[in-house]
Amino acid sequence: QVQLVESGGGLVQAGGSLRLSCAASGIRFSNNPMAWYRQALGKQRELVAGINFIGSTNYADSVKGRFTISRDNAKNTMYLQMNSLKPEDTGVYYCKIQTAITSYWGQGTQVTVSS
Repeated sequence: QVQLVESGGGLVQAGGSLRLSCAASGIRFSNNPMAWYRQALGKQRELVAGINFIGSTNYADSVKGRFTISRDNAKNTMYLQMNSLKPEDTGVYYCKIQTAITSYWGQGTQVTVSS
């Protein structure tokens, strides 16, 4: 059974930092691209950052230069380092792993940035 568990969310002041983690189990982690998404209240879920199996990354324009996505295949864990946080970064952050057949999502972790 595939399971993704996010952690590291919380309440932080604008300008602060958080590091999110996504631990995967039940899947061959290193073969698959992964991504972080977020969903603000009343808005659609949006892509924040993605990373493929060789470590190539892509970012939403709104987070470029502030967020860094990474993965540790030995630990089956993906990370999102978030610096210079803004109130508009507030939302539930989800990790996703994509296979050839389907995708799996974590349960999400809340990030709240106060002004």
